[in-house]
Amino acid sequence: MQTVKRLVAVILTLMFVMSLPVSVSALSLQDGLDSLKAQFIAGEGPVVDDYSVDYRYFSPVKENDSTKYPLVVWLHGMGDGSEEGKQVEKSEIAYWASDEFQARFTSAGGAFILAARSREENGKFWDNDLIEPLRAAIDEFIAENKANVDTTRIYIGGYSMGGKMTLKMAVAYPEMFAAAFPICPAWSVPEEYAQCLSDMPIWITSSRRDPLVNYYLAVTPTWNRIIANSNVAEDCRFSTLTKVCYADGSKTGSSHHAWFSVNYDMFTIENGDYHYMTTVNGLGEDVKLTYPNGMISWLSQFTSDYDGTPCEGKGNLEGGNGTDSIIHFESICDFFEILSNAILSLLRIA
Repeated sequence: MQTVKRLVAVILTLMFVMSLPVSVSALSLQDGLDSLKAQFIAGEGPVVDDYSVDYRYFSPVKENDSTKYPLVVWLHGMGDGSEEGKQVEKSEIAYWASDEFQARFTSAGGAFILAARSREENGKFWDNDLIEPLRAAIDEFIAENKANVDTTRIYIGGYSMGGKMTLKMAVAYPEMFAAAFPICPAWSVPEEYAQCLSDMPIWITSSRRDPLVNYYLAVTPTWNRIIANSNVAEDCRFSTLTKVCYADGSKTGSSHHAWFSVNYDMFTIENGDYHYMTTVNGLGEDVKLTYPNGMISWLSQFTSDYDGTPCEGKGNLEGGNGTDSIIHFESICDFFEILSNAILSLLRIA
């Protein structure tokens, strides 16, 4: 009789455990960055004009889960897209897949993260001819996960040339994105395109000492043009780093690496103010970030009216790349980023 009771107890316990939703995001910061990176799954968008965009994605969806989650599109910088999966391996965006950071998406308690890859092996560095393939990859991902993607909460961000593509995608399809967070963006948005961002909250992060994307000649003018045309200036933010460090306070390899502050949600590993960083809003007012309300909490405030309808073409960028001066600036940024990565590679070999 005792054996039967034990057997029944075991069966009931197993039934209870199996009835619980199993999250694919059941990893904490203590599990380590490599374990978090391993949570990302490979995917690829459709071919558009001879190109497709592959990606790695994290899903917050649990078993029997009908929750609608936000979607964060993450775009890498130059050198971090030369092979499949490198866009996650070379970044710390995987921190956003941890239980701690996922919980900060207050609308749903989690978010999809789609880390797309530029076709660097084909000489593509988030060029304009990848705008449509990237859009197609996002559209297809939404369609494949329509039961769980909240189309009113799609956010886009990225660093360096990924910051460039962040702004270009936001300009091209402002109806799609509820907010954008370009980091040291290698594109200075011209006046006519800044008007396309008038209703979009933008958070720019940059270093005063950035050797590749000049804070004074490129990033600040972009910020000023965005704010001059913004209807939501009070919701926009500009974070400035005077020294670029990892979240633990150790110095990064370059003052260009401002994205590590965003990867750790604008706080240190001790949950304090991020090292050497100040933030203002579009009204010029100082913004005090109070843990845990950093970048993720800021994103979670914003929604759009987007309903998931796919789009063909380059939207507001159809028929042009911008002015010649913008193309020239962008090419200079790309050249110096290539040169910098080559030098760093040689130093590592040596």
